[in-house]
Amino acid sequence: MILDEIIRKTKEDVEKRKVEYSIDWLGRSLAYNPYPPRDVRSLLTATKEEPIRIIAEVKKASPSKGVIREDFDPLTIAMEYSKNGANCLSILTEPHFFQGNLEYLTQIRRYVNTPLLRKDFIIDEYQLVEALVYGADFVLLIAKALSTKELQYLYDRALQLGLDVLVEIHDKEDLMKAMKCGAHIIGINHRNLQTFEMDMTLCDKLIPMIPNGKIIVAESGVNDRETILRLSSIGADAFLIGEHFMRQDDIGAELQKLKYGK
Repeated sequence: MILDEIIRKTKEDVEKRKVEYSIDWLGRSLAYNPYPPRDVRSLLTATKEEPIRIIAEVKKASPSKGVIREDFDPLTIAMEYSKNGANCLSILTEPHFFQGNLEYLTQIRRYVNTPLLRKDFIIDEYQLVEALVYGADFVLLIAKALSTKELQYLYDRALQLGLDVLVEIHDKEDLMKAMKCGAHIIGINHRNLQTFEMDMTLCDKLIPMIPNGKIIVAESGVNDRETILRLSSIGADAFLIGEHFMRQDDIGAELQKLKYGK
């Protein structure tokens, strides 16, 4: 299964990086960190004035689709997103299957004011410290990839470091894990990470089970205004959109269309 393969490769990479730069060394570098994490919860909570919040993704490739955007310039894309109303940016940092890079975080943080999500397969505290060092404001934790105990530890550790957390779920079992760890921002991913099949009814099934007061993010397969309005009407606060934007000639215009209906 592809998720298992990604996790295996991620573990190998993390162990190599630990040899090169210890977690203590990374931690010491935070004394000079010019990029303290910023608040993201207020930016992702739907309001009457701004009912649709967008997390726009900087994404070159995926395991199921291969290279999505040939003319891929992460900084240019991020700047386009930022000036056209994106509330946060999701930066793919997984190198093997998504062709991402940790360096993208720092490049974008230096020139773009919009808060950044490190989107990766985080399985080790080391990656949380990396996220902080490289300029992320919040991180993704995938419930399906972690035991309840692992999710709790990484969630708590991220908050201790000042990072917020988007906990991604795919089914009721994942939701139970997310609730147990105290997740405040919950992402419902319509794409099954084992088969890559889509279930666009997942929000309908899971949102009614989520307690009030949580920030709900709909992920994958959101590529038109009608879907956004429907999911917003049943409780989604924000929408994480990547591949759809990456396939557009005019990214900014498409972002404005989905967010504002322009």
